Amino acid sequence: MHTSSTENSTLSPTRQTHEHAWLTESAHRTSDGTVLYVRCGDCGTRRVDIAAHTDMPPTAISIALGD
Repeated sequence: MHTSSTENSTLSPTRQTHEHAWLTESAHRTSDGTVLYVRCGDCGTRRVDIAAHTDMPPTAISIALGD
């Protein structure tokens, strides 16, 4: 049986059991837009978003990872 190294990772994609309440922990401007490092206030899951345009909501550029 083959076991991949990603199965043993300490950070794994979360199973969404609720609607996350994303809070911005950090943000910085880039040439592609503003990169946002966000965390769910309820469960602590983290994700990276990008706000490419000020008139549109941010878009996830990473998967959600839990602690």
